[in-house]
Amino acid sequence: MADWKIICLSGLVSAVLSFLLYLVYFPLFILGPLVGGFLASYFIKVYEEYAGMDRKDGAIMGLLSGIIGSLILNLLLIFGLGAIDNIIGWISTGMGTIADVIIAGYVIFQLSVIACMILGAFGGVVGVIVKK
Repeated sequence: MADWKIICLSGLVSAVLSFLLYLVYFPLFILGPLVGGFLASYFIKVYEEYAGMDRKDGAIMGLLSGIIGSLILNLLLIFGLGAIDNIIGWISTGMGTIADVIIAGYVIFQLSVIACMILGAFGGVVGVIVKK
């Protein structure tokens, strides 16, 4: 059973940190999901009927945090500070404005979900290792 408060809060931290690092210096945005996954697995409570968390549990907690963080991050990219305009300009294919926006939005959504899931899972494993 997952502690959804901690997972959602770490997903929020992941999204906000990724967005801020994206605005400051683009390659550092990967630290957001890593920190979110780390926080999710480090601060999660171990239940009495379960002996303890292992690396698989940490990866799952980080993965859930990465999914929530990527959804929040996509909302921030769409509605926040015109950051999506720069990305659309980078992958524009000249098919027209509406088609560019739809294709770019879909590509950005898919890539950010996959990247945040993988990095969140890795951060979750690191959180379990540090906790022990």
